[in-house]
Amino acid sequence: MQNIPTLEEFTAQAQAFLDANAKKRAPKKAFVWGEGDDAFTAAEDRSREKELEGVHAAMKWRQTKFDAGFGWINGPTEFGGANLPASHDRAFSALEAEYDLPSQFCFNIGLGMVAPTILAHASDHAKNLYLKKLWRGEIIGAQLFSEPGAGSDLASLQTKAIRDGDEWVITGQKVWTSGAHYSDVGEIICRTDVDLPKHKGLTGFIIDMNDPAVEIRPLKQMSGAAGFNEVFINELRVKDDHRLGDVNNGWNVALTTLMNERSAIGANNHSDSDMFEKLIAMVRHFGLDKDPLIRNELASIVMHYRVAGLNSARALARLRSGQMPGPEMSTAKMALTMNQARVVNFLTHVLGPKLQADTGEWGTYAWSTMVLNAPGLRIAGGTDEVMRNIVGERVLGLPKEPGIDSNSPFRDLKVGTQK
Repeated sequence: MQNIPTLEEFTAQAQAFLDANAKKRAPKKAFVWGEGDDAFTAAEDRSREKELEGVHAAMKWRQTKFDAGFGWINGPTEFGGANLPASHDRAFSALEAEYDLPSQFCFNIGLGMVAPTILAHASDHAKNLYLKKLWRGEIIGAQLFSEPGAGSDLASLQTKAIRDGDEWVITGQKVWTSGAHYSDVGEIICRTDVDLPKHKGLTGFIIDMNDPAVEIRPLKQMSGAAGFNEVFINELRVKDDHRLGDVNNGWNVALTTLMNERSAIGANNHSDSDMFEKLIAMVRHFGLDKDPLIRNELASIVMHYRVAGLNSARALARLRSGQMPGPEMSTAKMALTMNQARVVNFLTHVLGPKLQADTGEWGTYAWSTMVLNAPGLRIAGGTDEVMRNIVGERVLGLPKEPGIDSNSPFRDLKVGTQK
């Protein structure tokens, strides 16, 4: 029988480990407008060279904490986890946030979406092969869902997988694949039967991203970053023991991943005190802090972020108690996109043309990267329209969207340039 340490004992062990292997964050300095770096960018906006440096540092830290027993705290022991309660996992995360450590951004998809899907749907062979390596940071996972002709309508995808004995031969193209250029494995959904309706002829697989049959090309965004990729797959051979779930049951596999994806995106919808601090300082700097319209707009931003943050915390508490993420997490994702739109509109209102041309003035053009990235979030993880449909149908019980053919064989549907 497993000897589970009390929360106090575990916290003491975690504190000792962190003190021995990392440095505490320096006390936060009071923010002063015009001092320091005014950049407001995300991890994926770095150059690929800098990005890879960060990836290697993140992998090293994850291996260190995994080997000390803190890498997969609430995971099953048979696959490398510590099998401790979710309360212990939360306690470690809270402690870890107090230390100056490499960003773990590169693991968001692999651990937040791919690993849970492998745990839920993969063969025992694949679980033993990949789960420990993913959680230890030896490998990184990517998600290959969207296609040029099947973005939010994922069930219309055309990448095909044809069975050949105990192997499958995969050919097709995926797009908007985050982190594909530094990933080792990928979760892919393919068309395996065109004679079935579009939602029923799909199958999931785990693929080797380093195989010569996989070609990865960067996609440059309007912000100048290249966090996304298009992936071309030419007759990639995958063993059947790397299949996820049953043949032609890939839609249920995809839903597992998508629910975790929307949970991860929605979880970022928290009260960003650093951003609020900068926005308030910006308003004061430009002498607009007495303007009633500006004050009302800024208060609305803060209020909506905080309400959304509380809602996300409530939903995440359910996840940490062992419950699967539900469609209500789509509301968190929608709230995040709407909140970012509020910030973008506010910045446009306050800064005007200073957002479009770099005059060198501190704290102005620096916001442009965030502004340019904001529209992409309305697509990532499902468009706003798809999210509204999910909430309408699964939460409010409204009728399904009319005009969606879920009964005809896929080969009879006019989807892109299918062959």
